[in-house]
Amino acid sequence: MKTKQLIALSAAALAMLGAAGAHAETYEGVHAITSHARRADVQAEAAAAARSGNTYSDANGEGVVAIHSTLDRNAVRDQAVATAHDPLQSLDSRAFYRDQVPSAYNKPTVSFTRQAGL
Repeated sequence: MKTKQLIALSAAALAMLGAAGAHAETYEGVHAITSHARRADVQAEAAAAARSGNTYSDANGEGVVAIHSTLDRNAVRDQAVATAHDPLQSLDSRAFYRDQVPSAYNKPTVSFTRQAGL
């Protein structure tokens, strides 16, 4: 290419870039609040919205669900205490090879504590 053609091509490219980059944003400042509601009305609406809960929840329309049990309170407590004191209650068969709990863990008198040897 000749020098004149290169200058003409570069001038055209600069003109296109200048036209594309001429769009700048302007800062319009902080917009004024245009609400006509009173402060007390807004506070009342906020309190009502806070008390209504999550209106978009799946369980919103259910309300309080009552569960009626036939078990005695003391029986449930005794069962919970027995389960909490069972050293094997948290064993999961998926934690062992071939999903089988070793026979040593199935013994009812397994002790997980060791005494120091003297």
